[in-house]
Amino acid sequence: MATAVSSQNTTSVLDRINNGRTSMASNTETFLKLLTTQLKNQDPLSPTDTTQMTQQITQMTGVEQQLVTNDLLAALVGMNTGTGLTEGVSMIGKQVTATTDSSTLKGGKAAFSWTQAGGSTSLTVEIKNAAGKVVRTLKPDDQKSGDHTLTWDGKDDTGAQLPNGGVYTASVKAVGADNKDIKVTNVKGRTEGVVTAVDNFTGQPKVIVDGQAIPIDNVIGITAAPATTTTTDSDQTTSKAA
Repeated sequence: MATAVSSQNTTSVLDRINNGRTSMASNTETFLKLLTTQLKNQDPLSPTDTTQMTQQITQMTGVEQQLVTNDLLAALVGMNTGTGLTEGVSMIGKQVTATTDSSTLKGGKAAFSWTQAGGSTSLTVEIKNAAGKVVRTLKPDDQKSGDHTLTWDGKDDTGAQLPNGGVYTASVKAVGADNKDIKVTNVKGRTEGVVTAVDNFTGQPKVIVDGQAIPIDNVIGITAAPATTTTTDSDQTTSKAA
């Protein structure tokens, strides 16, 4: 995925470059005035050594070259941001899978993922609601080292189906054969849906999926959107007749 760069950071860089150029112009003008005055008033029998003046002019030329380099870097920053937007636009209308801080229960299901540093002998996943209360405790059979994905059926510990639209997070505890905790990282929710728009209001390009703004870099999979079927009046008439 393209790396998104904040427009605020870009503006800050440009401000520093412009301030530096203004200061440079002022210093150069002052230096030239002093140099002209010095040359006019020098002793013809003992002229000023030009070595020092040449060194100063060379230093100023080097600063000017650095400012040009900074301009080019700022332009590259702007190009990166544009690339992120272009990539986001290319996702509109497509089905994406993305990692998020939480997972929303849709269709009676929600998915979570994590990475564990080693194989475990005891693995516990706690699903928590928006208030932080544990609603379901799971004991996955797959306890290998590496990346894991778990799909929760949306039921609480009593077996009751929770309503769609709820937002949930997961916590994962893995224990090894030596009864020591195994490091677990990247505990995330997963969401799937069709991209309907792209947003760059904060300077970080995001895709809009089911009304949720998700950073483009969080998208981990893209597929064609599922086909939709439309029922015509003739279809309904035929169905009723059948």
